[in-house]
Amino acid sequence: MKKLSLILLASVFTLSIYSCRETNEERTEDSLEEVGNDIENTTEDTYNEAETEVQEEIDGTDDLNADNEIQ
Repeated sequence: MKKLSLILLASVFTLSIYSCRETNEERTEDSLEEVGNDIENTTEDTYNEAETEVQEEIDGTDDLNADNEIQ
């Protein structure tokens, strides 16, 4: 009976450690996916801002051009 109890306790302990490992892996995957999404969004925002600045330079409507003309 004592042996059976120890085997059962060892099994429960092993399953609990395995469950924690799965949770950590899922958290890591979720974090990496979130970082990837943040990088993608930042890249898109930066591209859009750069595109706007270049178009303003071409059109001559850039704020820096206006400031330079006033001086």
